[in-house]
Amino acid sequence: MQRRGFALLPLALAALLVAEVAVFLTVAHAIGGGWALLLLAVFTLAGMALLRREGIRGWRAFRAAADEGRPPGPEVTNSLVGLFAASLLAVPGFLTSIAGLLLLAPPFRGFARRGVESFAARRIDPAVAGDLFGPRKVKVRRGEPVVIVPEQPAHVPGSPVAIEGEVIEGEVLR
Repeated sequence: MQRRGFALLPLALAALLVAEVAVFLTVAHAIGGGWALLLLAVFTLAGMALLRREGIRGWRAFRAAADEGRPPGPEVTNSLVGLFAASLLAVPGFLTSIAGLLLLAPPFRGFARRGVESFAARRIDPAVAGDLFGPRKVKVRRGEPVVIVPEQPAHVPGSPVAIEGEVIEGEVLR
């Protein structure tokens, strides 16, 4: 079964192509066709060089985190954002190049990295997300205290027990 988002991908790519051609013609009219082609070539070559650098840097950061016993998730997501930015630069076009340059800038790169982490954490098991990205921050709402009263006078293992105070429902991961 095909997901709806992927069904719209050809339409989005066609719209991007039309926008890229329009922006190229505007830039070529403003600075000249030769300069516009030269600028696109510089962006594309820079993107190809960055692809190699980001791939090597990402692999080294992943290996260092794994060797030190740290969760490798932040290094992996940072590398994914860097590789995506370099890929956007390598694709000929001014709009994709601008998007790639923005993703390489530290504030936008950090924002995109956190977005990728939260996207991945929502789609995988919480225990796996904790192993991959480290301890997660959770939001807890304070509610009314819950008192659980046992149905039997003697405590039987597995039966409910009386608990005084606040109780947070959830799962113990470790």
